Amino acid sequence: MALHESQRTSLYIEAIEKLERGEADDLLTLLPPSVSEADGIGRALLSLARTLRSERQRQQHLDRIINQINAGLLLDEILENTYRDFREIIPYNRIGLSRIEDNGQTVRSCWVKSDQAPVRLRKGYAAPLEGSSLQRIIETGQPRIINDLEAYLRAKPRSASTRLIVAEGMRSSLTCPLIANGRPIGFLFFSSVEPNTYDSVHVETFLQIAERLSLIVWQGWQASELLAQKEIIEQQNEELERLNEIKNTFLGMAAHDLRNPISVIQTASYLLEEALAALDNEQWNFVVGEVFRQTNHMLNLVNNLMDVSLIESGRLELEIEPLSLADVLEEAVRHHAGLAESKGSTVILEKVPAGAVMADATRLRQVLDNLISNAVKFSPGGSTVIVRVEKTADHWWIGIQDEGPGLSREDQEGLFQYFVRLSARPTGGETSTGLGLAISRRMVEAHGGEIGVESEAGKGATFWFTLPLETPTGAAKE
Repeated sequence: MALHESQRTSLYIEAIEKLERGEADDLLTLLPPSVSEADGIGRALLSLARTLRSERQRQQHLDRIINQINAGLLLDEILENTYRDFREIIPYNRIGLSRIEDNGQTVRSCWVKSDQAPVRLRKGYAAPLEGSSLQRIIETGQPRIINDLEAYLRAKPRSASTRLIVAEGMRSSLTCPLIANGRPIGFLFFSSVEPNTYDSVHVETFLQIAERLSLIVWQGWQASELLAQKEIIEQQNEELERLNEIKNTFLGMAAHDLRNPISVIQTASYLLEEALAALDNEQWNFVVGEVFRQTNHMLNLVNNLMDVSLIESGRLELEIEPLSLADVLEEAVRHHAGLAESKGSTVILEKVPAGAVMADATRLRQVLDNLISNAVKFSPGGSTVIVRVEKTADHWWIGIQDEGPGLSREDQEGLFQYFVRLSARPTGGETSTGLGLAISRRMVEAHGGEIGVESEAGKGATFWFTLPLETPTGAAKE
């Protein structure tokens, strides 16, 4: 039914008032089709109402996405949410985040996710900001569209980042600046495998949420850095507690292990001073030998404590040089032959393959002395200790096999830690500081090698370690 002019005017006035109040949906039901078709004012009002409703729905959609993204606390969570939810408003196969560092001098990639493999422009990639095309994006605050990355690369063949992204299969990109609290903090890169993917609609969409998204990312960065700092502090506290425990153990062990030798030396000194004339040769030799043994034990303990101090303080320095492994092993075996013979045992060195080892001569000998002496100490009299060597493409394997009581599973746990005492004891009454294996482990690891043991209770043990081969002449160095 046709409306009178006064009725239409009244409806238009009511419609305009609803628009002022943001009630576009009500307007669509207020104006009947007959009104909208009657004149241009009605059609314009309906068109405006539809546009406003569409824009409001779009804004609600963006708000929902931003709220979903903001549900994450740490940066990785935020970016994972971004990658999951942004596809509804901006097309992409890849999203990358870069951060501005060094007081605005450097742009560094800090997060990448793509459904294409492999990723070539990886986390950690850095480039100067000054003079780059990204600097212009920061200056204008406007996103940049490149809808033909291959053509862009032909025009700028020196752009390493473009070359990498093209190699990933990307053909178009939308680069968006992130500006939080008025300060540029980085860039969000959307990339697609299809050319001509992006247009002004995507730019407008990003600009609508840019400020909120930038702030969310910045807060995520801050939270992640705080968490990382907290973890570092916790690790440092744990390390301090560990070092304090080692220090206290040192003091207790030093007091215990040094008191007995000192008492023996005092007694021997008294005998030498007060009863020298009454000692026959056998007694004299025993007293002097005991003084030597006890002072040697104290010296060994002090040397071990000094090595632990160097290791734990990070002051251990190695003088790496090519050494003849055969020569080093032969000398070590000869050195321990006397101790083995005193127990009726032998130490055998199997044939050593030709070649050199990259090592510190003193520290390598220290490891060998510890492992061979342990093998002799913990094996019964009349045993055979075998030292064998294998050579692989990139390292040496050295094993010391004994005929001792072997190691239970419990003994093997924490075997290479400080102050570990095994259930088995030396068979000839020899002494042990409980530090040798732990020091050996750290010496081997400082060389870039590994150390371990193969053993079963009652079946002896083979302690082994690896060391790098000599670097071939003319080999490239990194």
